Amino acid sequence: MAIRIRSSFHAAGKPRGMVELAGVIAMLAWKLAIDSIKRMREAEYDIDIGRAYFDFVCEYMAFLAHAADRIAFRDLPAEQRIEFTTALAQRMAEAIEDNRDMLLAEVTAGECRKHFLDLFNRRGEDYADHGYASDGPDFGFRRCFAAAMQEVLPEKDKLWAIDQVMEIESPEGIKALEKTLAGLFHPGEAKSRRSRNGGHGETGD
Repeated sequence: MAIRIRSSFHAAGKPRGMVELAGVIAMLAWKLAIDSIKRMREAEYDIDIGRAYFDFVCEYMAFLAHAADRIAFRDLPAEQRIEFTTALAQRMAEAIEDNRDMLLAEVTAGECRKHFLDLFNRRGEDYADHGYASDGPDFGFRRCFAAAMQEVLPEKDKLWAIDQVMEIESPEGIKALEKTLAGLFHPGEAKSRRSRNGGHGETGD
């Protein structure tokens, strides 16, 4: 499923702030999480609407949030990185809260938002032990993500989940994230590349 997402802004002379960029990535992460669920269902993993669906979305978005933070560390000054990552966690939490009715049948207002922010903080400690290079998260980073996702799935699917997440779900998400952030953090470079290649927009594969 191709995902079309804005990866640059065209208002000349008006650079966008970190909060606005974080909103774009939060939207992208939501779409990628839903797309990953569809892909895993097609591979015959059972991810039912309800708690499993909710936990899957939260884990996937937390993974992308921390990956985005590593990219921001690589590409942005320290103050902008902090502003971006803080806003990103908040925007992701808001997206999950806004869609709580499709994720969980009965939930108190604000509970989904708090759950995601708590998860984001916990996963920060887990992912902190692993590296993120120019080609994406290292083996340990991806393995940590896969282990978290494994716990979301029913027992019959746990054995096969590690390979699926590490070899398919993680690379698909990181590819789209890197491409989009390159356009947001370095809009002039992205525009130049599109001009050389004759492209007219950003489309995920």
